[in-house]
Amino acid sequence: MSTEQYHGRLRRLGVRRRLSAAFTAGVIATAAVLIAPQPAAADTPWLNVSADRYATFAVPAAYVQENLGTVSQVVVEGNFGPSASWAEFGLTRRGDVWSGVLGALEPGLYNYQVTADDTLTIKDPTNSTGVASNPLLSTFLVAGDSARWLVDAPAGTGGKIETLTYRTTNAQRSALVWTPPGYAAKGPKGYPALFLQSGDGAATTDWLDLGRSKQILDNLSAAGTIRPMVVVINDVDGSDDKGLKDLRKAVADRYRVLRDPEHQAIAGVSDGATEALRAALTKPGQFGYVGSFSGTSAPAIDRKDAKAINRSVKLLRLYTGNVTDPAYNTTYRLTKALGRADVRFEFDGVNPDGGATWTTWQENLVDFLPRLFRHVSDHRPSPGHQQLKGEFTPPPAGTTPTPFVTDDGFVTFETTTDFADAQHVTVWANVAPGGSWLRLPLTRDGDRWRATVGPLKPWFYYYRLIVDRVAVKDASNPTTVTTEPMWSTFFIPGPGARLLSDVPAGRGGKVESMTYSSTVAGQDRTALVWTPPGYDPNRTQPYPVLYLQHGGGQNYTDWVEMGRAKQILDHQFLDGVLTPMVVVMGNGNSSNFNSELRENIVPTARARYHISSDPSQQALAGLSMGGGQAFGVLRAYPGEFAYVAAFSAGFGSGTGVDVAAINNGTKMLRLYVGDQTDFVYPSFMASLTTLNNLGIRYEFDGVTPGPHGWDVWQKNLIDLAPRLFKR
Repeated sequence: MSTEQYHGRLRRLGVRRRLSAAFTAGVIATAAVLIAPQPAAADTPWLNVSADRYATFAVPAAYVQENLGTVSQVVVEGNFGPSASWAEFGLTRRGDVWSGVLGALEPGLYNYQVTADDTLTIKDPTNSTGVASNPLLSTFLVAGDSARWLVDAPAGTGGKIETLTYRTTNAQRSALVWTPPGYAAKGPKGYPALFLQSGDGAATTDWLDLGRSKQILDNLSAAGTIRPMVVVINDVDGSDDKGLKDLRKAVADRYRVLRDPEHQAIAGVSDGATEALRAALTKPGQFGYVGSFSGTSAPAIDRKDAKAINRSVKLLRLYTGNVTDPAYNTTYRLTKALGRADVRFEFDGVNPDGGATWTTWQENLVDFLPRLFRHVSDHRPSPGHQQLKGEFTPPPAGTTPTPFVTDDGFVTFETTTDFADAQHVTVWANVAPGGSWLRLPLTRDGDRWRATVGPLKPWFYYYRLIVDRVAVKDASNPTTVTTEPMWSTFFIPGPGARLLSDVPAGRGGKVESMTYSSTVAGQDRTALVWTPPGYDPNRTQPYPVLYLQHGGGQNYTDWVEMGRAKQILDHQFLDGVLTPMVVVMGNGNSSNFNSELRENIVPTARARYHISSDPSQQALAGLSMGGGQAFGVLRAYPGEFAYVAAFSAGFGSGTGVDVAAINNGTKMLRLYVGDQTDFVYPSFMASLTTLNNLGIRYEFDGVTPGPHGWDVWQKNLIDLAPRLFKR
């Protein structure tokens, strides 16, 4: 990603170029009030975050209509994507509310705005938080141990933030200054000072609103892990040689700070990091401690300056995110240049789960601050950080099928040239927590659109392009999904996804088509049938059989194309955990599924395959609609299938249920559901109450993290299949 594209993304994130002192001090708040009307006391919050870290959004359709007019879609844009990248979470219109549930979110600070039809954006008026540089943004904090430094310190225990106004080159500028708890304007000893720079395209106030620098400083100070210091936050435009000199003088005149290099530090993000490096390395003797957080470029370093730099700089520590960080390659080149020049430095390692985001820079600040103005024995990278082995370069445009997937789970999406004139292009994919769906914005790259995202965990993914609000198939991806022509798929291998991978050629079972005459539909229909490796139609004992049903809007092909049923069954058979069985995946789109199954699918399967008709050797399972159909058969014909399972489906009412027949004829009734993002979760939980009240015996696998989607149902099949037909 070029620097220009990076700055464009920063603007997309809601950060803007520097603000004048007056604007920073007061006008910002006024603008926020004008753009985002304050809520009345009785207003219902648009956002609720549960204790288990699920964010529920509910945006009144009337408010959207009144402020934006008639719209076709509403999304919540925020830093919800992989590596805390910017992404769009689509809301669904339900009655008079646009709503959706996202989670479980990782602990941390999130910022978001509500956008309709790609370009119409409003602030959440029920959220009193704000971002000074972009009054459309709101924030919320998801608590957790990894975000413990981001919480507000107890009242009266933290430091203070003040605005420092100063003049430089005939212009008035401002900076923000944090003074530690107990700071006094007069005293015998001075304080060391850290100059903390914002990046180009970011405002000084972003270090407070998005970087949570005050909370970090307050909490580290309370924990006694940092030395008391004065921290000066300024933007990159004020950090040229003259501007930085004027700022340092203004700070020394106003605050009780020490001016010798051993007590002066400088750090920054993005271009602010570049300026910090330049100030420390091209004119050594100014700062004893230097931090570069995702520096987008580096000054030329002359070997002859190495002695002076090493003599004056006690700590030079470099930070970068993963390959989605535009500073990744720059940091690699910088480490090589510093090494060639014999300049001492430390590298915090590649943050594998962070890009060029405030989430990453918060972690950088937490690591950097305790290293200042004191002796530190630990010079290693942060735990879990990785080596920087080389530069990252995606394949040239148009040279490979998409997406391009690296060994460590970074995925580069790229369109064809068909959308050169498009205005807004995203990839809609199951990349959110648990396999929920997010839209990942692509960036225009010549006559194509492209983005690298990740890391994605090993698993099976499916996606489609959304071009100016129209779903489009990725023509560069040869994979297809029969029931969803716009979808494409890709697979990221790894230990966690082993059961979804292909087994070695020739070692798996077979999937065959089975045509049957449907008396219900009045036409021939098709099922897919998996037979295990070594299937023997002449063996003495017939095989047990599982009838496995799809969901609404799907068909008999989906369990193979999307559910990865063949791969799951192949692996489990080869692992020795699966009873050899035949699996029949029929067409459940029927006006009378009970008749379709019992009169058409089952008789045809028995005629073609060596399968048992003994109820104890028959199982029935399905997802969503198919789960409801399995319940329907259980209620109407208890005992015909000794094993019954439902994925993300409700049992219904208890009227007319023969409880004794179900309990006596069913060896196992096993139930599954996704988490709060699965829209059937409430009705499913109500079903458990119904079953309990009726006295029906069942097993509940517990909540499967994830939505009403294939990530959940694949895991459900993985759990269910080895349990079938066991004594």
